[in-house]
Amino acid sequence: MEYGCRVIDEHSTIAICNSAEILRIDQAVFFFFPLFPALPVLAPVMFRNQYDNDITTWSPQGRIHQIEYAMEAVKQGSCAVGLKSKQYAVIVALKRSSSELSAHQRKIFKLDDHVGIAISGLTSDARVLSKFMRNECLNSRYVFEAPLPVSRLISSVGDKTQVCTQRAGRRPYGVGLLVAGFDESGTHIYQTCPSSNYYDCKAMSIGARSQSAKTYLERHFEEFTDADKDTLIRHGLTALRDSLPSNTKLSQKNCSVGIVGFDTAFTILEEDALSPYLSVLDEASSSSSGRGGAGSGNAAAMVTDEPAAGAGEPEVTPAEAMPSADDSQPPQSEAMETDH
Repeated sequence: MEYGCRVIDEHSTIAICNSAEILRIDQAVFFFFPLFPALPVLAPVMFRNQYDNDITTWSPQGRIHQIEYAMEAVKQGSCAVGLKSKQYAVIVALKRSSSELSAHQRKIFKLDDHVGIAISGLTSDARVLSKFMRNECLNSRYVFEAPLPVSRLISSVGDKTQVCTQRAGRRPYGVGLLVAGFDESGTHIYQTCPSSNYYDCKAMSIGARSQSAKTYLERHFEEFTDADKDTLIRHGLTALRDSLPSNTKLSQKNCSVGIVGFDTAFTILEEDALSPYLSVLDEASSSSSGRGGAGSGNAAAMVTDEPAAGAGEPEVTPAEAMPSADDSQPPQSEAMETDH
């Protein structure tokens, strides 16, 4: 068979090689196997970028790329931190502004007196989900005259987001939620994902550079169990500060805190309400850096003082300690001590 390539027009090309004809039309590739000269067999070949055009298409590796892209949107959102004790649940979120002329976007939403959320990802998708969750809470109070259990609310959100991962013509929600709530079973921190999975957590962080905050939570989560709400807020702000870039400082403008507990309805702390906590955080940071500087200064003083102490009493070397024929000969360690 002939080897080579024939150009049909500017968009199509036929390459003939190894007893197979390859027809490339735009981005589609088809192989023609000449079992019979007049009856070619058409066999489509799909590449990876053809598996992410639809939410209902699986890749050969068993992955749905559209869901993974939605989870990447969550990773690029602003950081949010959630933690809980036996009596309180706290969520802390970092707010962003598109420019210096615009206000910071809200990242914490109140759903009911006993539950609220912090978001990371697309704020527009978060508004849709928060409206749905708020309606679920209102329906429970209207029908049962009781607050909706947090676990049932999270289950409803998971069912709603799962529909968008299975039906064509829709896309997954590009937002992750940290849900803080308190009900008859105690405090709760839940994490939801665009894949419709949800997790009950002791503490969690999501969003950009959230690994630094997660490392802090993993080191200190054992201290959260019996902590009061002020201590929880300080821990949350400290974890959030660890996720900030080096040129960004935590302030009243770019962060907000939500807290709920057995004696506290869900409350959002912003602006001036955060001043006491940020002041304590700054004092702790400055004192720790001061201790580090004092420690290094003391170490330098010790290094400086050692030769001064040795100058008064010259160090006796092993050679000088040996018996000498002339004990009245003065020691010759003055010049050596200075050079040392």
